[in-house]
Amino acid sequence: MDGEYVLVVGSAVLEISGKTVGALQPGRRQYGHIHASVSGVARNIAENLARLDIETVLLTAIADDDIGQHLITHSTLSGIDCRHILRVNGARTATSILLYESQDDCTRVDDLSIAEAIDSDYLMEHEWLFEKAALVVIDATLSDEALDTLFELAARHQVRVCADPTSPLMASRMTRFIANLYLIVPNASETAALCSLDEPATERDSAIGTAQQLVNIGANIAVVTLGERGLAYADSSGGGYIRAIHTEVVDTSGAGDAFSGAVIFGILNDVPIDEAMRLGVTAASLTLESEDTVLQSLSQELLYDELSA
Repeated sequence: MDGEYVLVVGSAVLEISGKTVGALQPGRRQYGHIHASVSGVARNIAENLARLDIETVLLTAIADDDIGQHLITHSTLSGIDCRHILRVNGARTATSILLYESQDDCTRVDDLSIAEAIDSDYLMEHEWLFEKAALVVIDATLSDEALDTLFELAARHQVRVCADPTSPLMASRMTRFIANLYLIVPNASETAALCSLDEPATERDSAIGTAQQLVNIGANIAVVTLGERGLAYADSSGGGYIRAIHTEVVDTSGAGDAFSGAVIFGILNDVPIDEAMRLGVTAASLTLESEDTVLQSLSQELLYDELSA
């Protein structure tokens, strides 16, 4: 790996999910199962990398509260370097609430206002971290101002940038920077905003075409994830498609972040692109079987054992 660590910049979130017993009945108290996980797209990718023995540094903002301390403690114990996280007095640590009526029917509420604290000044104060980074990984919770500064610093220090568009609403923030990205990993619903499509790329052929379009714009590697239908990918040598692994799904949250983390692990270890994609699919499949947003038992050994199975 060229560089000393991966620098990850973006969200850190406490995610609370609730699943009702039986059909959801609005206006009534219902029994169910509630689970809290340390989450956030950027933070999840950082934890997946750390559990795969990649030195990882996280830049994010949390409030000076108990939830924020819990996020830092969990992330530090997982192996992430959290020494440079911004603590914001009087703010609220980012929180997401997910209410599932079924596996495919989820209502989500996000409070990500603290992300505004990840601003140009904060990034400039940590410019020195860009100097020795092997890669910079970002999510789309960053403001336009922060993104401008981040790409300026990455260019100055000649470090590659990988991006997760995070959500259809946020994905459009990345359109200006596609030509500056080494890797971009949208899901099907995010492709419409990224590529000005009338309809998201939801099928194999359209997804391969969209991945190739992103490469034509300037990205080195583009992946379009299709959930249970697999994924399409492209680089300068062409495009490809990989089927999903049949999995007994416990929770879908975090699976895309596991995919991105394992693909980046492959890139850092100079594996061929098709093997990097298979590593990603394997990590996502393992995470789908877990209630947590990051599989706590993830390791290089487990990843390769499951890849060979």
